[in-house]
Amino acid sequence: MTREQLVEQIRKKKSFLCVGLDTDLNKIPKHLLDTEDPIFEFNKAIIDATKEVAVAYKPNIAFYECYGPKGWESLRKTLEYIPKDIFTIADAKRGDIGNTSTYYAKTFFDYLNCDSVTVAPYMGSDSVTPFLEFKNKWVILLALTSNAGALDFQLTKDGSGKELFKHVLEKSSSWGTPENLMYVVGATRAEDIAEVRKVVPDHFFLVPGVGAQGGSLEDVCNYGWNKDCGLLVNSSRAIIYASQKEDFGTRAHEEALKLQNEMSRILSEKGFI
Repeated sequence: MTREQLVEQIRKKKSFLCVGLDTDLNKIPKHLLDTEDPIFEFNKAIIDATKEVAVAYKPNIAFYECYGPKGWESLRKTLEYIPKDIFTIADAKRGDIGNTSTYYAKTFFDYLNCDSVTVAPYMGSDSVTPFLEFKNKWVILLALTSNAGALDFQLTKDGSGKELFKHVLEKSSSWGTPENLMYVVGATRAEDIAEVRKVVPDHFFLVPGVGAQGGSLEDVCNYGWNKDCGLLVNSSRAIIYASQKEDFGTRAHEEALKLQNEMSRILSEKGFI
């Protein structure tokens, strides 16, 4: 998917919502466990319930690959079920040197036909650039994450007082372009989003941490907005586990619609729609 197509979806749906498909067999409604493929049946219902307001879906690969071939098949079926005009993110956090990264990229771009994959930048350019060689595919690079352990490295400063995440942003922005490179920027430290936006003003951000993790959508937009909206705000648990009963699809729709209504208001206030 191109940037133009993604922006078109944001305008059309009045939404920049990404729904995380972190499907845990211990949390899905019990009646689905009797089906042939509980993970896919759950995902299918969530997609049906949210596809009118979601512009992206983000399956976290760990929740699938832990089940071996059967889990990968559930993932493949899920990705095939997602409407083709919705952006897909393989949340795999891969990153290795040279040819290994090329084969990771083939897995997610050729075999699974995802639009994007999350990548860790720690090993440098030769672990990231192979992913950027695929036409109309995206790298979503970890920049400033929302987990507590982010403080261990990402915010450490060099002798001049510059944080490590800013070095990552400055260096990596030359590897790709705003047409094929996004950044993961967590919502739980919203004021830091402004610092990221100063370094990479034109790139899209994938923003986890809104919803169950406590991040503020309003703050994310105030600090992270750019001319194309520039944000994909992810919500996983708050939507997909809104209910563990047979009404889970209805409840997921309601929670997704709440976020979309907020997003529509913000898009309108900023003159984007």
